[in-house]
Amino acid sequence: MASRNAAEILVDVLIDWDVKVIFGLPGDGINGIMEALRQRQDEIQFIQARHEESAAFMACGYAKYTGKLGVCLATSGPGGIHLLNGLYDAKLDGQPVLAITGHHFHDLIGTYAQQDVDLDKLFDDVAPYSVRVMSAAHVENVAHLACRTSLAYGCVTHINFPVDLQEQEGGPRSKRNVKRHADTDVLARGGGVPADEHLQAAAAVLNSGKKIAMMAGRGALGATEEIEKLAETLASPVIKPLLGKAVLPDDSPYTTGSIGLLGTKPSEEAIENCDTLLMVGTSFPYIEFFPKPGEKRGVQIDCDPVRIGLRYPVEVGLVGDTKQTIRKLLPLLQKKDDRSFLEKAQKGMKEWEELMDTRATRMDKPLKPQVVAAELSKRLSSDAIVSCDSGTVATWFARHIKVRRGQMYSLSGNLATMACGLPYAIAAQIAHPNRQSIAFVGDGAMTMLMGEMATAVKYNLPIKVIVIKNDTLGQIKWEQMVFLGNPEYACALHPIDFVKIAEACGATGIRIDDPERCGDQLQQALNAPGPVVIEAVVDPFEPPMPANITPEQALHFAESLAKGEPDRKKIMATVFKNKVKEMV
Repeated sequence: MASRNAAEILVDVLIDWDVKVIFGLPGDGINGIMEALRQRQDEIQFIQARHEESAAFMACGYAKYTGKLGVCLATSGPGGIHLLNGLYDAKLDGQPVLAITGHHFHDLIGTYAQQDVDLDKLFDDVAPYSVRVMSAAHVENVAHLACRTSLAYGCVTHINFPVDLQEQEGGPRSKRNVKRHADTDVLARGGGVPADEHLQAAAAVLNSGKKIAMMAGRGALGATEEIEKLAETLASPVIKPLLGKAVLPDDSPYTTGSIGLLGTKPSEEAIENCDTLLMVGTSFPYIEFFPKPGEKRGVQIDCDPVRIGLRYPVEVGLVGDTKQTIRKLLPLLQKKDDRSFLEKAQKGMKEWEELMDTRATRMDKPLKPQVVAAELSKRLSSDAIVSCDSGTVATWFARHIKVRRGQMYSLSGNLATMACGLPYAIAAQIAHPNRQSIAFVGDGAMTMLMGEMATAVKYNLPIKVIVIKNDTLGQIKWEQMVFLGNPEYACALHPIDFVKIAEACGATGIRIDDPERCGDQLQQALNAPGPVVIEAVVDPFEPPMPANITPEQALHFAESLAKGEPDRKKIMATVFKNKVKEMV
């Protein structure tokens, strides 16, 4: 093999680990790495983002939708700093992402040189493995370990690479650093099965329960068949936190949908009325939606022992792979003869779906966001990948976009950051070029990184971006009013014409504002070639109502109106009109 420089060694290691794509933005702190990528562009693709934050989101989305290592690349100083939000998204949602950053000349570090930011130190919190390259002889060791650590632990890792060392060949090698000793791209995995005594203990708790509720999160993705068998055996309704939206299709007789402020009433009732809670692959962060500690018995399945008992004090923890653990547990369980708890949840879901259908078939103006979500849901392909953003759009996404078997869904679960939806959709389309990739985003989130529409056009990615436009930071507005009892403040957004933005980037733009034409226009957009932005102009006063409104929330809402909420008359009229429509 011809002599390679340090950057070439790094890229070759990534290729060994089956990395097919890197998301990033060029810069003078990574010129050596960019040249190595140019020389290997037939083996590894570089996707140029318009912002490094987007590149990190793309790497996270790629990991979510493939299970493979997501990789992002940024230059020194500000380039690396810009990656951080997307990397924290990956960290908090447990995704394997490798960030590679540049640095200036190695012998000027710490001398107030330009862009002299110690990114390896800055990344210490987001990346449990964050290392600065010391020489060409160091690269192979750290690159293999960074890839292996990310994939093994589902975490972020980081390599910081001084620019002059990128072109170094050979370099000093200590006598202990035996050449190619770390040249192994094998990822070993454990059996992932709990101890027999723990399985027996879990079975004893579940067999004694009469009303079992199951909560299945992102750790249960890919275990649909096993979750359904478990639900059938235990006569258990299955509650899905949003990261677990695709665990079961929404036409499954077992699921009660989502939980939390954007959840369903049957999910809340299942939690309230169960005697035993079974958590599978979830660390759903909103503890107030769990039973009171000690009120119910509990069993938890998770691949991470640290997560056992994190949200609720369970009696038994099963540490292992979801599929394998359920397969081992099932033969120990007694099938429940009494199906009344599940049947009550199913009856509740039928009533809930009728209510959601009422809200999603409103033909009055202004257009309701629920109508857009429901009409989109009907028209999604059977293998669609839908990426949502944070804000009120997550409520319409949770309640009105129905999962079908074979589809994939995600959003920023634990960081709940805005602006991830569009980069996720781009990454999904690159990872799965023959599948339908949809971004379902709010106008506030879209504004943050809308330059990535140019990325979609540049790479001819036929993503469809539905922008729910209400000219307000809706989630923040309703939180100010309902949680604190204050009038909204600083939430109104200056209007943007997203159709013109799309056209300026070279994409197609379509505006929807008529509920009667909404479905047909969505179909037109989905059928159109290339990237499309659909601007859905919706009612800004439509509240994302929780499944159960607490007396405290109702009081705060009234207080916010009394204190001088500027749109109080319009809000009151909308809420009143909604209630009348649902009662008729």
